[in-house]
Amino acid sequence: MDLSSDRMNEYLKNATEETLALIETLCGIPAPSGLEDARADFCKQWLEEQGAKGVYIDAAKNVIYPVACENAEKIVLFSAHTDTVFPDVEPMPFIRDEKYLHSPGVGDDTTCLAVMLMIAKYIAKNGIKPKDCGILIVANSCEEGLGNLKGIKQIMQDYAGKICRAYTFDGQYNALANDCVGSHRYEITLKTEGGHSFRDFGNRNAIVAAAQLICRLNDCKIPVYNNSRTTQNIGLITGGTSVNTIAQETKFFYEYRSNNAQCLAEMKTFFEEQIAWAKAENIAEIAVNTVGIRPCADGVDEKELAEISKNAVEISQKYSGIPCICRAGSTDCNIPMSLGVPAVCVGSYIGSGEHTREEKVEIESIPVGLKIAAELILQYFEKE
Repeated sequence: MDLSSDRMNEYLKNATEETLALIETLCGIPAPSGLEDARADFCKQWLEEQGAKGVYIDAAKNVIYPVACENAEKIVLFSAHTDTVFPDVEPMPFIRDEKYLHSPGVGDDTTCLAVMLMIAKYIAKNGIKPKDCGILIVANSCEEGLGNLKGIKQIMQDYAGKICRAYTFDGQYNALANDCVGSHRYEITLKTEGGHSFRDFGNRNAIVAAAQLICRLNDCKIPVYNNSRTTQNIGLITGGTSVNTIAQETKFFYEYRSNNAQCLAEMKTFFEEQIAWAKAENIAEIAVNTVGIRPCADGVDEKELAEISKNAVEISQKYSGIPCICRAGSTDCNIPMSLGVPAVCVGSYIGSGEHTREEKVEIESIPVGLKIAAELILQYFEKE
């Protein structure tokens, strides 16, 4: 698809203000992970108002716009997530000044979502057809945190064996993710008899038990294969009653991450060995709850992945005029990549403060993001 065509050029020239208005509207619709209902309803209605046919919301709260998918043997997926990292269920502040849009979640992933929707509008309004595949345009749920990639998992399950490539719009256009950081996340609860700090001195203390286990976890020898990167973290500890009480219960959250499947497997074995030690030593009653699993890539055609990565980098740099680096990330791409489907995560803006309440997006980056998304998507469509 040639973006210099009169119709496309005219559309992009006039799309910036509408995109900015759409971003503001979306920012006014709270969408914590798992509670994206209102934002999903808005996206569905908005797409239908632009002339999109067959739009539906699935059981995972994904908004799905299928284009020529009914009899397609191969489908290319484009997605942007509707959820934000913030738990707020009331609208958060939105400010537009001369240079920036300010709002929690304005960049991640609201701007990317709005940009993708604007290209979907062009497709719907002009009735253009894919070349030799079906196209899925999806506003998906549950990308952030403990959303555990539920939305994109549902898409890959429902279209199993058909999706041949996947693109997700998430983040800034000065970098793209074409490698997956997988992660395992656990909540570990320890319980003991506890008691009075003086009268019952000698009873097992849940906080001491947790400290023993944490020290053993922290002593892990991190595995390395080739250029892999693996990390671990204790993220939160709670428990105890008072300064003069032997703690009866405490819990902590533990995660490890890696861009290498073998490293993830070894970290899992190490973690299970430490839990087994703690139980054998009877330091406390221990319960382990798995709160998140994000897989690594597995069986992806490296040549095809390199091809679509190179294409995405070239498109990003063509319109932005700045370098676009490739790196590993924990994104919706983890799911297709874990199933052997080549996938890249591409940005749509420049900004700062991601995952903070001070997040902002540069207004002048929006037209660039529109052009990047337009060429990435429309290259799979017939020329006008």
